[in-house]
Amino acid sequence: MADPRRGPAPVRSPQGFSGQLAEVDLRLLRVFRTVATLGGFAAAELALGKSKSSISIDISSLEQRLRMRLCRRGRGGFSLTPEGREVLRATDDLLRDIDRFRDRINIASGVLSGRFALYVIDNILIYGETGIIHALEMFGRQHPEVFISMTSASAADIEHALLDGRATAALTLLPDAQPGLSASILISETLHLYCGRRHALFDHDGPLTLPMLEEERLIDASDAATASDWPAIRRLTFSASAETIDSRAMLILTGAYLGVLPEAFAAPMVQDGQLRQLRQLSCVDLPR
Repeated sequence: MADPRRGPAPVRSPQGFSGQLAEVDLRLLRVFRTVATLGGFAAAELALGKSKSSISIDISSLEQRLRMRLCRRGRGGFSLTPEGREVLRATDDLLRDIDRFRDRINIASGVLSGRFALYVIDNILIYGETGIIHALEMFGRQHPEVFISMTSASAADIEHALLDGRATAALTLLPDAQPGLSASILISETLHLYCGRRHALFDHDGPLTLPMLEEERLIDASDAATASDWPAIRRLTFSASAETIDSRAMLILTGAYLGVLPEAFAAPMVQDGQLRQLRQLSCVDLPR
């Protein structure tokens, strides 16, 4: 019993989430998942297509909705609170359960419906009419109720889209196994190191040595480490970065940079004399 001499007891605000999930909550949770997965607001800007201020508003709204602080941000950097780490785990479980619910309903009805978000690496069409085209044709004919949304993006953006749930599936380059993703090989491509017509190495007929490469300006890319002729490329210094094949080719064509490209993509430019594949040069003194 409260002591009347001390006055009324203070009213404590309820802690935790006591309401029902709404569509806006799912959107905010997806934003939070992206920020937490990428490690901060700045890193999530490109993946979400939103400004840091908009992302900050979303996170604050979610914290108010859940009545708990999810992350720390400031001069000390970004980090999740213990509550934030638990909410992230719960969000992963929730989104998986939503996907399973949708799949079971579709199976029960015998009709697939909804939205299928397919992300593809840029320049995928250089491989022509592959089995991928036939698979899309068959899927479209068999499941006309499914709305297919296709997005072309870099390998890094596609990985983020898969992890935060924006992509249902993707056709992309994954040089290394990524935790949380399952992958099957659909296409094998050969990558080589190239220089442009205006580069000094374009007409070089002597041996290409490691000291020579260390003097060059190389373009970094997520697939650079998989170049078939250059297993040691990651040991070299990079002077530029370009995740998309088109942007990488533009830098190489300037004659100021060396970079890796898929053989099928570069072949027409090699035939026209715009690029040279450096595999044609004799390579010595490269580290193993």
